[in-house]
Parts: sequence; structure tokens; C-alpha cells
Amino acid sequence: MISFCFGALGWTLAEYLIHRFDGHGMKGRTPSSREHLAHHADPMYFAATWKKLTTAAVVVCVLWGLAGAPFAVGFVTMYLTYEVVHRRIHTHRPIGPYGRWVRHHHLLHHHANPRLNHGVTSPIWDVVFRTYQRKDVVNVPSRRAPTWLRDPETGLVADAFSGRYAIRGSPRT
Repeated sequence: MISFCFGALGWTLAEYLIHRFDGHGMKGRTPSSREHLAHHADPMYFAATWKKLTTAAVVVCVLWGLAGAPFAVGFVTMYLTYEVVHRRIHTHRPIGPYGRWVRHHHLLHHHANPRLNHGVTSPIWDVVFRTYQRKDVVNVPSRRAPTWLRDPETGLVADAFSGRYAIRGSPRT
């Protein structure tokens, strides 16, 4: 069980490092950086599932051999959790305190400063590496505002999110 937990924690560190140093740091010079930058240009774009599964299979095999099955399973379990959480951040309304926090944290990264808040599922490594940012209101460009953020009748920020988000630019018609 301890090895499984270290595997899950290991994913959160990998998530941070991959996001910060490959996703952003490589500035499109690697395939994964190009995929990541495409997601920033269009937050509804996600890399093809087959690409993610191929990479995950290789990583699991390596980790299984180096660190053992419980570590590898913990790592992959947290990776799969990350994939679900990340997609839902962009596509679904938040549910509960964590859902509200994770969306706010990640949308700050997308719309306030992409050099900060690299941890998607957890702020642990942002705190450790001093890239954590708190901000009361996230200003989201109108053309990139997730549908869950908008009131369907007005196109403005839904009442439930009005204190934490603002939409810049004209509402869609």
C-alpha cells in the first residue's frame, strides 16, 4: 500500500515536471509540447487517446521493472485520475469543494499566467517549487470560456461562478 501511495505521489510530481518543463518549456520542440500548446490555444482540444495510452503503456512497463507493481499501479491510477479530472475541468460544472478549487486553479494557469500553477490535480509541487498563484477572480476570454461557466440565456458568467470568474469580451450570441 505504501508503494502504491508513493506511485500516486510520483505521478503528481511527473505531472508537474512534464507540464512545466516539456509542455511549456520546450516551446513546441517536442511532440508532447506541441500537443500541450495546441490545448492552450484551444482548451477543448485534447491529444488523441491512442497517443496517451501508448505512452502510458511504455511508462508502466518501465516503472513495473524499476519500482515494482504497486508503485506502477499507483502511478498509472493517478495518471488516469489526472486525465479524467483535466478533461472535466474544461467540460463540466464543478461538483464540491475540490471541483471548484481545481477548476479555478487550472483556469488561472490557462488565462492568468501559464508559467504558474502547473500542477493540475494538486498544488503540492507548485508550492514546493514556488510556482503557486492565488487570485480571487479568473478573467477568461469570451472565446475560450467553458460552456459550464456561462449562463445559457445571457452568455455571461453563471450566477454560481460570478464571484470567482469574469468573462472578457462580448458574450457569444
